[in-house]
Amino acid sequence: MTTDHTEPPGFLTGLELSRIFYEEAVRPLLDKEYPGLAYAAARVGSGSEVLGFDTPRSADHEWGPRLNLFLGRDAASEQAADLHRLLAERLPKQVRGWPTHFRHHDNPLDRVSGHMELTEGPVDHRVSVDDLAAWLGTQLGLHTETAAPTVRDWLWMPQQKLAETTGGAVFHDGLGTLTAVRERLAWYPDDVWRYLLACQWQRISQEEAFVGRCAEVGDDPGSAVVAGRLVRDLMRLCLLMERRYAPYSKWLGSAFARLPAAESLTPSLQGALAATAYPERERHLCDAYEIAGTLQNDTGLASAVDPSRRPYHSRPFLVLHAERFAQALTQTISDPALRNRPLYGGIDQWADNTDLLAHGLGDLRRQGALE
Repeated sequence: MTTDHTEPPGFLTGLELSRIFYEEAVRPLLDKEYPGLAYAAARVGSGSEVLGFDTPRSADHEWGPRLNLFLGRDAASEQAADLHRLLAERLPKQVRGWPTHFRHHDNPLDRVSGHMELTEGPVDHRVSVDDLAAWLGTQLGLHTETAAPTVRDWLWMPQQKLAETTGGAVFHDGLGTLTAVRERLAWYPDDVWRYLLACQWQRISQEEAFVGRCAEVGDDPGSAVVAGRLVRDLMRLCLLMERRYAPYSKWLGSAFARLPAAESLTPSLQGALAATAYPERERHLCDAYEIAGTLQNDTGLASAVDPSRRPYHSRPFLVLHAERFAQALTQTISDPALRNRPLYGGIDQWADNTDLLAHGLGDLRRQGALE
């Protein structure tokens, strides 16, 4: 990690390291060279530390002393380049033993990731300097930092990106707008939440019988694949019920494990994934359905629905008929346009391409391709 091959220092969480980096290195420079500058300092955006999932393994790329500086639009246009240059020339070479310089990987296919390394010259630091409105446009496809998102906006914003925007930490908000934006985006409006819950139950209903049907025709691998999809959908359902944005696949299980529901649901979900034969797989899934259905009823968001397993019409498969929960939730939505909207859901419920959700959606929205 370092040019002199010294041992890395003791691990700090990324958010704690970013706080120290701001307070001990960045803020003194700003106070001295730009007194009176209105800015916000935070650690938000991409990175496992923003979601609280970083470990010592995270230090191998794009982890370390990182910070987001947000300026007003005019200040960003006039001063961003100078600020970036000042930090490159005047930041300390390391903070608490962690280098502030990032060297890009030698792999020509990886032009973004970098890892910490000591340097004798200016540091290639990871302090971004952005206009907050422009950053939100790139991050979420929003057109302004002050207006409330529309229903269309909410349905197009990936949960991973919402988690990156509302997670992390704010160390200073001289603008005032960053804190307001994070509060505004902390969770979905009530009608949107109920609609997304209904759509998640609908997703489960679409495939719950396929576990048995695949097995019936001798396709046990297909049955297992469907079971895995249903386990993922149940985990995402529980995150929705608990008002937690679901991260992308790398951290989905970690986020689910932090929920109160995980204690009761995890044995059934693990059982469904580990099962090598259809009857056992179906039994574990039905146990999970019944627990999830009871949790849904306990929210009081809709009329209670019987959460017990039942035959799939005349076929010999046991299911929940999860569409019943979707229908009950739909009836509680006050906005007629949303209540009558097809149960396709938000972007995460019908697309799971990581590059699209993590990088491409904001660009497509700004181009008007998704309007």
